[in-house]
Amino acid sequence: MTMTPATLIVVDDDPEIRELLAEYLGRHGYIAHVAEDAESLRALLAREVPDLLIVDIMLPGDDGFTICREVRRTSDVPIIMLTASADETDRILGLEMGADDYLGKPFNPRELLARIKAVLRRTRYVSQEAPEHARLVAFGDWRLDRVTRELIDSHGERTPLSGADFQLLQVFLEHPEQVLSREALFDLSRGRPAPPLDRSIDVHVCRLRQRLGEDAQHSQLIRTVRGAGYVLASQVEALQ
Repeated sequence: MTMTPATLIVVDDDPEIRELLAEYLGRHGYIAHVAEDAESLRALLAREVPDLLIVDIMLPGDDGFTICREVRRTSDVPIIMLTASADETDRILGLEMGADDYLGKPFNPRELLARIKAVLRRTRYVSQEAPEHARLVAFGDWRLDRVTRELIDSHGERTPLSGADFQLLQVFLEHPEQVLSREALFDLSRGRPAPPLDRSIDVHVCRLRQRLGEDAQHSQLIRTVRGAGYVLASQVEALQ
């Protein structure tokens, strides 16, 4: 089956970068739109439904963090953030606000292409494979709808998950009651090895715990195993 080309939106205030990426991504089979700032992006989103956003953090007006937070209120579209800062804080903030991945500037377009493929592969894989597997999976007091990518609590209330949160939860559900190292969680959820000294997986675990109504000190579902990693301390049951 031939897949429809993915639609991407690049948000960057540098016209050279916008032109370069639009041309490069177009040559690799993507439909690439560009926006110079948050206002331009909002106008694009009013008429386009992208498969992925590439957003520079440093923008005039509303910055990339603001865009990420705003998009996450209504959509779980994957977001890759670009940062020119060497400070890990920017990357962590982006992940906390719902970004799926990040890439430092300057970057090789081939690396960005690899990140795009990895993120789309994860999200599209779930979309294609979910009908062939259990749509609803139960763990603890929660259920996960794998088609809509929503958490369902004991009262039936639904909470949408970002792409990164969903992928991380999927990894835990596929390996229940197994201790998984940070490196293994990164590799399984991102589709590539973790960079040296990268602790972004801790940010994702923290955010996922928040979605599950827990915190690090009192987490009963996703527990920290000191010196080893994390474990989903629950049995998992396929419902339908």
